[in-house]
Amino acid sequence: MGVDISGIVEFKQIELSRLALKKIGVDAFNTLYQFLSIIRQIDGSPLMDSKGRVTSHLSGIFYRTINMLKAGIKPCFVFDGKAPVFKKKTQELRNEIKEKALAEYEKAIEAGDLKKAFSKASQTSRLTSEMIESSKKLLEHMGLPVIQAPSEGEAQASFMAQKNEFFAVGSQDFDSLLFGAPRLVRNLALSGKRKLPGKQVFVKVEPEIIELNDVLTSLGLTHEQLIILGILTGTDYNPGGVKGIGPKKALKLVLDKKNFDAVFREISWDFDVSPEQIFELFKNPDVLKDYSAPEWKPMDIEKVKKMLCDEYEFSEERVDSAYKKFLEEKKSGSQMSLAGFK
Repeated sequence: MGVDISGIVEFKQIELSRLALKKIGVDAFNTLYQFLSIIRQIDGSPLMDSKGRVTSHLSGIFYRTINMLKAGIKPCFVFDGKAPVFKKKTQELRNEIKEKALAEYEKAIEAGDLKKAFSKASQTSRLTSEMIESSKKLLEHMGLPVIQAPSEGEAQASFMAQKNEFFAVGSQDFDSLLFGAPRLVRNLALSGKRKLPGKQVFVKVEPEIIELNDVLTSLGLTHEQLIILGILTGTDYNPGGVKGIGPKKALKLVLDKKNFDAVFREISWDFDVSPEQIFELFKNPDVLKDYSAPEWKPMDIEKVKKMLCDEYEFSEERVDSAYKKFLEEKKSGSQMSLAGFK
């Protein structure tokens, strides 16, 4: 879910290559859910090995992340820790949505409607502890750093971006802007050509970069006012937002009333969690402040192949091909960099 203020936020499309040498703090859970949602078979079922273990997330991590590496990007995956207590309502709502989608998926399969089946299946994704651990293991073999956040991964990535540890946060959601990230990059793991669900149609997907200072300037808001706006439109802690208030109406209300107390005197709040609690979470999130600086290491392709091919039955030929292209791109990029110093 997350904060959705796309209707009032300006962004710029950017080629993946323009992010070369940039360190990006990737919201791991957000990205893994993307992989689980879109990397599926034609009937909507996820990729699995012969033991019935889902492998869509591993496919995404290797093949999608290697595209970032070929472009020279240095991703660091930041994983969620313990969710805030008042996120329970959101998690319950998400489970209800998944259960409903699963029932509709099964009906679509029975009816032979593969298009609808794929659409519903993408809403049933569940991220298990086994998937999380296998993801971390594969990232380690690929030489990529992993950060375990105490709570929300996006909050940790945003904090590290504020400390100039990362150039930007990579996520599909806008929450990182509320957490104070100076930059947000969307579509980082989706760049390239993407097949539209249920259609033999491919569309080009480019990364989008959003600068926090540009957002605040264009909207005429302070960062605290942006947090208020996000709470009004809906967050992971008050799904759907205040009834009858969308991004544009929320913006007008915040610009008119200016501060937290004045804004929330004007609306009817109907959530278990108070707006003060949500505001405090975004303003002062639970993050690891004493962390070790991320380190990027060479990929250990033998360990990658042992895990993907031997353990999870990936095609060795396809893994080798992707790695070979990565090495060629890396060599080409290094030669271009050296040429620039001549």
